[in-house]
Amino acid sequence: MSGPFGLPMPLLTDSYKASHAALFPAAQEATAYAEFRQGYDGDTEDQRIVFYGLRYVMETYVARRWTQADVDEAAAFFSTHNAGHTAYPFPEQLFRRFVRENGGYFPVRIAAVAEGSVVYPHTPVIQITARGEYAGLVTYLETVLLMTWYPSTVATLARRAWTRIARAYAASVDEGAQGTLATRLHDFGFRACTCVEQAMVGGAAHLLTFAGSDTLGAAHFAQRLNGGRAVATSIPATEHSVVTAYASERRAVLRVIDAYGAGAYACVMDSYDYAQALARVLPAVAARKLERGGVLVIRPDSGDQTEAVLQGLRAADRVFGSTVNAKGFKVLRGAGVIQGDGVTPATLDAMLDAVMAAGFSAECVAFGMGGGLLQKLNRDTLGMAVKLSAITYADGSARDVMKFPKHGSAKTSLPGRFAVHADAAQAGAPVAFRAGHAPPGAADLLQTVYDCGPTGFVWDAFDQVAARLADQWPRFPRAARAVSADLLDHQRRVHAAQQQRVDDGTAFA
Repeated sequence: MSGPFGLPMPLLTDSYKASHAALFPAAQEATAYAEFRQGYDGDTEDQRIVFYGLRYVMETYVARRWTQADVDEAAAFFSTHNAGHTAYPFPEQLFRRFVRENGGYFPVRIAAVAEGSVVYPHTPVIQITARGEYAGLVTYLETVLLMTWYPSTVATLARRAWTRIARAYAASVDEGAQGTLATRLHDFGFRACTCVEQAMVGGAAHLLTFAGSDTLGAAHFAQRLNGGRAVATSIPATEHSVVTAYASERRAVLRVIDAYGAGAYACVMDSYDYAQALARVLPAVAARKLERGGVLVIRPDSGDQTEAVLQGLRAADRVFGSTVNAKGFKVLRGAGVIQGDGVTPATLDAMLDAVMAAGFSAECVAFGMGGGLLQKLNRDTLGMAVKLSAITYADGSARDVMKFPKHGSAKTSLPGRFAVHADAAQAGAPVAFRAGHAPPGAADLLQTVYDCGPTGFVWDAFDQVAARLADQWPRFPRAARAVSADLLDHQRRVHAAQQQRVDDGTAFA
């Protein structure tokens, strides 16, 4: 089959989508769009969102040729998919037609903002247009396009974590050491994911902001997206199984020093008793560690998060010493601590504040996130959704449409066809306009990436995407006016007209 995982292409959607082509009214054109409905976890103060992951979805699931064999297998599947194992409706003849007449490519146009763009709730990030007999397929690809929620959410989480760490760096790290910020949040999440694909895509999203990752699938994937240029790094490190394989923890640590001690390396120190290991093992290996000259990173993996970090810093200071930087904070000599046990963005602040309160520079500590980075989030974290926004009926009459549930105002959508433009008054932040109503000469940030097949659109390399994010995140306001006054007025007019039809009952006639 043409689809991934041995799936026929028509099955890369939700069951009910297959029944919709026969339900949409006859139309010349239909338009739908994707947006995020809220800031991260409903944050109203910092509503910045990172849009990322569309390239993977397009190349893996959308810009692939369907075949008659795909439709044959889908037909066999749908023949028993309805209740009672009866035939389920699906647009078989439409599918067969575009396989014959369009080279097998799905017949919609897709425009989107660039990957790595910083957007806000209600910014149209994807716009889908379907025409003619294919108008009823306008939302058929919603399922796979919405999967950009996941890398976008991971990328947003990572950048929010960067904001917290950057604050501590600004306060306690000298200018010459600011470059180490990119290594302060390490991806430990491969094993926390449900599958390799999730780890690969989510881990790459993390790498837009940070350079450290133990998720090899993501590191390789990002490097491939970067034209072969390296993106991620890691260091040798012990696990508990390595330590407990030795009768003596001191011997285990000496083995690591002998093997990797000329560079940076990490040792987990809580296999038995973290405090005793710090008090007894570190002094016992100090001479050999100093001979080798590298950087020993202490890793706790249990106990109170903050206290474990402070214990490690103080022990390393006693054994290896420190210098005081220009901002008055201690910088350990050839040592550091990495805390990767249950870290979340919220706990970063508490740990960093405690580190600085104890007199240490933030560069002395790094963090690792596993499930908290790649798994403990969902589509509701940013509230991503796709909704129909405009339709031109077969008779040529046009209607802008929107959703406004009485008991779910947060799910209200935008009506019309859109353009997105950078707003100079908001440091270049994106603002949505009605198509044709934007300021004269303004470039539309919604770029066509697919038009009934590949268009020759060239995706940005990974480092270009990361550079866009690095530029826009600190420059854009934490919250912005993401929808133009004209579009908001239009939304109110469409809402009022439809509400009148609800009130007088004609909407239900």
